[in-house]
Amino acid sequence: MAITEAALLDALKSVVDPNTGRDFVSTRQLKNLRIEDGDVSFDVELGYPAKSQVTALRKSLIAAARGVAGVENVSANITSKVIAHAVQRGVQLLPKVKNIVAVASGKGGVGKSTTTVNLALALAAEGAKVGILDADIYGPSQPTMMGIDGRPESVDGQTMEPLENYGVQVMSIGFLIEADNPMIWRGPMATQALDQLLRQTNWGELDYLLVDMPPGTGDIQLTLSQKVPLTGAVIVTTPQDIALLDARKGLKMFEKVGVPIIGVVENMAVYCCPNCGHTEHIFGSEGGKKMAVEYGVNYLGALPLNLSIREQADAGRPTVVSEPEGEISGLYKSVARQVAVKIAEKAKDYSSKFPTISISKGT
Repeated sequence: MAITEAALLDALKSVVDPNTGRDFVSTRQLKNLRIEDGDVSFDVELGYPAKSQVTALRKSLIAAARGVAGVENVSANITSKVIAHAVQRGVQLLPKVKNIVAVASGKGGVGKSTTTVNLALALAAEGAKVGILDADIYGPSQPTMMGIDGRPESVDGQTMEPLENYGVQVMSIGFLIEADNPMIWRGPMATQALDQLLRQTNWGELDYLLVDMPPGTGDIQLTLSQKVPLTGAVIVTTPQDIALLDARKGLKMFEKVGVPIIGVVENMAVYCCPNCGHTEHIFGSEGGKKMAVEYGVNYLGALPLNLSIREQADAGRPTVVSEPEGEISGLYKSVARQVAVKIAEKAKDYSSKFPTISISKGT
């Protein structure tokens, strides 16, 4: 009995992407379908990194194809291809950096930097090329959290090489000053320094550059959101009303300058006593979830208030690398995967396709 392409596609439609809820045939992610006698082969191209899910996806697709009469051998090749997506109108993309994501809170002390570093490490663990820009000029914390001590080198005398650990590239003002040296700078100086850190760093080819934003909605935040090509922003908050008040301001700032909100992360959502197992919502319950519903944005998930998260970040070995198979790492990976999936669903950037028009005065 001859195997028909229609029958195979019909069978493969039954396999649904757990991250999007859609099948790979309708979304045109399934490519190069070949049928030779009883042998079937095809490729599936994901728009986001998903190293940890590839084996399970391949098994499901092979099982679906084998369910078609006449199919004997199935070869399924699953790859990930992250592309550059649209940014604010009139802002040029950064060379070699496909997507820049701002991680913001509006308020300090809600665990934004810890969330940033663990999301970056989670994306890297899934196979993405990732970088972190520590945009907190006055209180840089990424050097400590990433366990990096040193100063950036310059090969060409004009750009700085990012420092690296755990497979993630990092740049921070913290690499250029003494740890206990305060930055007594006014807004314009801090803004200029940040612009140099971003544009004069020789970033390697990156799928995602996560920007650890400083708290507030002042000069630095406004400059970043207007002049840096942002694919989107992730808002980190605790469930507490005071934190939500400032998180709303941060969210509205990005909306006003045309930066899409990828979603809201609710940090320190619940405390679980390690001795008795009792849970307590110390900062309130589901405030971030309610905020996401209120503004019609994605709720990316909740993270617990846990001593180990703080201890591991302080020691320069964040949770995702300290306990890669642990429950909390699983939560960070789930949030990171959702961020990547939401970015993959956004419009592609076509700026490189358009010709550059120059007008010169005739002689």
